[in-house]
Amino acid sequence: MTPTDAIHGFISCAPGLEACLLSECIALGLKAFPPQRAATHSSKGLPGEEPGGMEFSGSFVDIYRSNLHLRTASRVVVRLGEFYAASFSELRKKASRLPWETFIKPAQTVTMRVVCHKSKLYHSDAVAERVLNAINDHFSHLKKSSLPVKLDPQGQLILVRLVNDHCTISIDSSGDLLHRRGYRLETAKAPLRETLAAGLLLASGWDGTSPLIDPFCGSGTIPIEAAILSQHIPPGIARKFRFMDWFNFSHDVWNSVLEHARKNIKTSQVQILGYDRDAGAIEIAAGNAMRAAQKDNIIFQNHAVSYLRPTSEPGWVVTNPPYGRRLHEGKDLRNLYARFGSLLTTHFHGWKVAVLSSDDHLLGNLGLGKPLSCFHTVNGGISVELALYEIQRSV
Repeated sequence: MTPTDAIHGFISCAPGLEACLLSECIALGLKAFPPQRAATHSSKGLPGEEPGGMEFSGSFVDIYRSNLHLRTASRVVVRLGEFYAASFSELRKKASRLPWETFIKPAQTVTMRVVCHKSKLYHSDAVAERVLNAINDHFSHLKKSSLPVKLDPQGQLILVRLVNDHCTISIDSSGDLLHRRGYRLETAKAPLRETLAAGLLLASGWDGTSPLIDPFCGSGTIPIEAAILSQHIPPGIARKFRFMDWFNFSHDVWNSVLEHARKNIKTSQVQILGYDRDAGAIEIAAGNAMRAAQKDNIIFQNHAVSYLRPTSEPGWVVTNPPYGRRLHEGKDLRNLYARFGSLLTTHFHGWKVAVLSSDDHLLGNLGLGKPLSCFHTVNGGISVELALYEIQRSV
């Protein structure tokens, strides 16, 4: 197969970020298909991953581009094949016919992630064993090598999904999950994934040119994602991907994709500020910003939310304040939200505000009224919602 051959795949994201991911895919020119029904364990999502995401069709070049550019995606996989399998012999025979040589080299290592649901083949380890045998059958038939493909946790990830005896086999193209941009080597308490931070920025409607403040910045993920977004820097530009190990990987095509991406990077003078009461968190945030080459584009300051004031014309406040897991429950947390909301209504007229929280009562303590809109997602296994407000100007 060549880099321009047609393929089918799945792009996963955290549940709730599908709309953001779809907008990104459209902007990138990808043919993505939004989910037609609510995601469940038995839906056609990525095996072993969170259920959010969408199908797509394109070429191997689109695999390169999607891994490089998509800010809210968690993983990009290629559908290698789909077939009915009600017995182990049938599974092994049909899996051996798939074009493994496109993605795997003889004698390399692989790792399996298997999900079985409402199928006659329900033992995941046995399914993984038969698929591994099928791969070796394939290479034996091609007479490529006498050395077998073996299992290893660090090997090429193969995703096998059996639902109602229908088997879907996919190949991971990303390697490390895509939130691992490469800059965040240190984290403060309750870190926010880079993909979710990017989703908050996109969902907030931030225009990339107006001032942005994060009053609870922690390790600096929201300000750093805002900085690279404002400059049109691809989030994956500093990391490696699993597709680079594939047999048909084209260095020339990849370099062309990179060159095109670099030409679209622009300078930005947007004001981005991150505050936190924890001096250690600010130190970590500054280090992460330096690794992201954004040290000179973000102002980090160590102070409590009580000192929060606008420093320019109206813009956006996008933040992930504590919501019960980072501070003691109770009065202190309620007071923090009330104080934060009071500062916003007093000093931030005309500003747009996006607050991530797991507790509707804490959002109510902001005193900002009913949110203009909100969407639900997951952060660290906790169900959360992003509430969007606009602070009205005084009459």
